[in-house]
Amino acid sequence: MIAKQPKPKKCKNPACGNSFPPQRLGQAVCSPKCGLAIKDVNQAKARKSLAQVERREIKVRKEKLKSRADHLREAQAAVNAYVRLRDAYLPCISCDSTPNDNDLMTGSRWDAGHYRSVGACPELRFEPLNIHRQCVKCNRNLSGNAVEYRIRLVSRIGAEKVAWLEGLHPAYKYTIEEIKAIKAEYRAMTRELKKGIAA
Repeated sequence: MIAKQPKPKKCKNPACGNSFPPQRLGQAVCSPKCGLAIKDVNQAKARKSLAQVERREIKVRKEKLKSRADHLREAQAAVNAYVRLRDAYLPCISCDSTPNDNDLMTGSRWDAGHYRSVGACPELRFEPLNIHRQCVKCNRNLSGNAVEYRIRLVSRIGAEKVAWLEGLHPAYKYTIEEIKAIKAEYRAMTRELKKGIAA
């Protein structure tokens, strides 16, 4: 019985391009000369793919090193970004002002302010009804300007929901997986809002 001849392949060396019958599995070039000609290109590709793998591994290792507090901080940042975008066309919840960011090089004149602070009621830290766009002056300099916040909050979401916010809530400690899920959910919601604004 005669062995079947391999199907001819085209040489991978761009300068050559000749057709040749491969003599071993995975042979890409017709001769050692062509192999030497394309070795630098192959090395660059291999180096690039190794660097990608290394970056992925570093990312995974960094993720494993994150503490619960790091995850909470990232999730809170995602929720705050969503709230600032959601309320982008509304005035400050505490003082009805509308400061403009156009003249700033970096930063913002807007925060996402909690009605019930995270320290006082950690169960509501990610509750969207508890967080509204607030100017930096009210949130940081006036410690949330709570009295004015409440007045405008009642008119914005209603007295019943404000009473619910002010009521008792069972203590709850989020797991790291829940925190990651919250972060992912709010990032997705922010992307959707941005798409809606752009459209």
